[in-house]
Amino acid sequence: MASFVGLVLAAGHGKRMKSTLPKVLHQVAGIPMIDHVVGVLVRSGASRTVVVVGYGGEVVEEHLAGRADVVWQKEQLGTGHAVLSAGPAFHGYDGNIVVMPGDVPLVTPETIEELVDNHANSENGATILTMHVEDPTGYGRIVRDSQGNVAAIIEHRDATEEIRAVREVNTGVFCFDKKKLFDALPCLSSQNEQGEYYLTDVIKVMISQGLSVGAVALQDASDGLGINSRVQLSEAELIMRNRKRGEMMECGVTMIDPSTTFIDANVEIGPDTIIMPFTVIAGNSKIGGSCNIGPYVYICDSEVGNECNIGPFSYLRPGTSLSDHVKVGDFVEIKKSSVGEGSKIPHLSYIGDTVMGSHVNIGAGTITCNYDGTTKNTTIIEDGAFVGANSNLVAPVKVGRDAYIATGSTVTSDVPQGALAIGRARQENKEGWVARSRAAQSSKEEK
Repeated sequence: MASFVGLVLAAGHGKRMKSTLPKVLHQVAGIPMIDHVVGVLVRSGASRTVVVVGYGGEVVEEHLAGRADVVWQKEQLGTGHAVLSAGPAFHGYDGNIVVMPGDVPLVTPETIEELVDNHANSENGATILTMHVEDPTGYGRIVRDSQGNVAAIIEHRDATEEIRAVREVNTGVFCFDKKKLFDALPCLSSQNEQGEYYLTDVIKVMISQGLSVGAVALQDASDGLGINSRVQLSEAELIMRNRKRGEMMECGVTMIDPSTTFIDANVEIGPDTIIMPFTVIAGNSKIGGSCNIGPYVYICDSEVGNECNIGPFSYLRPGTSLSDHVKVGDFVEIKKSSVGEGSKIPHLSYIGDTVMGSHVNIGAGTITCNYDGTTKNTTIIEDGAFVGANSNLVAPVKVGRDAYIATGSTVTSDVPQGALAIGRARQENKEGWVARSRAAQSSKEEK
């Protein structure tokens, strides 16, 4: 494939999002839009990626630290001006530039590869990624001449009714010859409805200079969906999640009800794992093979080994790591803890900041009391320990190998290997107490 660099336009405000967060940081399937776009450029072979920022640029720049070069568009004067602002970043470079908006997260690496190859083989000044849509409202229309060649891109606001009837539209993704692009940019005018310098007008300039302009049409128009509102964000979310569900099932994962199963884009799941309805697996979670998960389970930024059983109504918070053959049952919450092979936390427990060995049994209602009001402290439970129901382990504390904690205990000091710990008040029965109490109450009422 021909070499290229990527240029992402992410300076816009995104006013229709009604948000203080820069538009490109809104998430689709658990990943900010800008990460999808930068990621697709990297996966399709970009040797370098430059991102133009403006509104909320400090936040975007911090988010991208180390993953892309950032340049600033100090005034938002249009997409053409944004590309011009990036000019110094490409000093000394001669080759192809793929320009993408920061709000088209559904474009695939295969599409970018096709676009770049078509551009290089045709020796075009520019090649446009287009799509055919039922409702082209808001999109720039692809205007072709009598020979079917691209003649111009006309933005919706500036189009006549005849041109607005055209259903082939611009996705905002282009491949340009760098020199020809920057030769054309100074010829742009802001004499249009929005008073901006449109990058799309470069097409008309190039054609007037006798350069060829090509187009590659998407097979699936949903891949080119641009996000300008919360409604479009939800549409992209559904498309991305459907892709992910399909990908997972093709790799051997069973989903009992895909429509109620939510898997983030970066999640990895091994074959023969079964996911029950109303399960959310988020962030960078990694799930092993032959697990049973759900229903009503939430897993975020956690690692799960092979042949684990999780749920129903379980919550694995970030930093959780389960080894193979672990059981996490109903109404169990685990946070920033490791659980060894074959251990069981069957029900009604909270395990936080804990290092748990293998073949440990945690009784119902057990809590690791990890927070003392100022510090999160660690609980260590070694291999083979048995923790009786309704126990409180007050961290920092260590339960030794094969130790046994009696039901209902509050453990505040270390338990030696093989020892029995009993941390509860001695039971005392007061015979006849109920009758005496009732008699005293009756006497009081009579008086």
